[in-house]
Amino acid sequence: MTVSLAACADGSESKDSSSSSSTSKTVSGLTKMTGITATGELGKKPKVTFKTPFSVKNNSYQILQEGNGEAATDGDRLCTQQIILDAKSGEEVASTWSDDAPECGILIGKNSIDEAYYNLFKGLKVNTTLAIGVNNSSSSSSSTSSTLEQYINVMTIVSKSKSLTRAEGDKVTNIPSNLPKVTLDKNGKPSLNLNGYKPGDKLVVQTLIKGKGAKVKESNTVSANYTGWLASNGKQFDSSWDRGSASDFALNQVVKGWTQGLTGQTVGSQVLLIIPPSLGYGSEAKSGIPANSTLIFVVDILAAY
Repeated sequence: MTVSLAACADGSESKDSSSSSSTSKTVSGLTKMTGITATGELGKKPKVTFKTPFSVKNNSYQILQEGNGEAATDGDRLCTQQIILDAKSGEEVASTWSDDAPECGILIGKNSIDEAYYNLFKGLKVNTTLAIGVNNSSSSSSSTSSTLEQYINVMTIVSKSKSLTRAEGDKVTNIPSNLPKVTLDKNGKPSLNLNGYKPGDKLVVQTLIKGKGAKVKESNTVSANYTGWLASNGKQFDSSWDRGSASDFALNQVVKGWTQGLTGQTVGSQVLLIIPPSLGYGSEAKSGIPANSTLIFVVDILAAY
């Protein structure tokens, strides 16, 4: 499935409204909307109009402006500026444009997003604007909800970057000999040898591979591949590698050992974290994790946004 972008191939920044026949991408599993128009300079905040009240279905879309940048391919992470519009009134209720804070959570990959949306976003060019319909209507309740019943998310793809699948950078050689030993298989998945390690009550942060990307901020969302083991016996309790896709998490909303240990690291790095209970789950037991456990993680930082 491809999008015809001939109208924008010259890279012109002229205004382009988009409920035209040129926006012809059809995606199985999604409903194509009509009746929404966007105008304005490509890659900038568009002016969006539609007749109100407007009715939308879940998993509906319309391409409003066809971009003039590079096309999204497998492994690309897309950053989008977004406008949330009340479908009933047309009112703008939220926007990332005002704070220049694009969302970068779309990773083009069959294991990363729903197949229908994978087929929608793959091939779209940077500076494309599209609308996604969301319908939260419920026949079980007639009360007014703080959540919009129907809204339109207008997304403009403002940039793309190739997302890593494993740590990439310079291997660190001066690693203390008393730490657990980490080995990697051909795909980059780590395994652990405790090496007789006896954990203390302090956080241990040891970079294993030094990435060359941007520094991670505490306020970032981080995309990572990781595996976790119990320090008491080396038993694995979790691994994104086994699930087949990286995990995204807000760094300020995870256990303190992750927040403290990954803040200031660089994208592309692989980091060994040994987290005492006070910076982990403490006296609370979790699935596969007894209370008061010291945890060992090997984390590949693939992206931060």
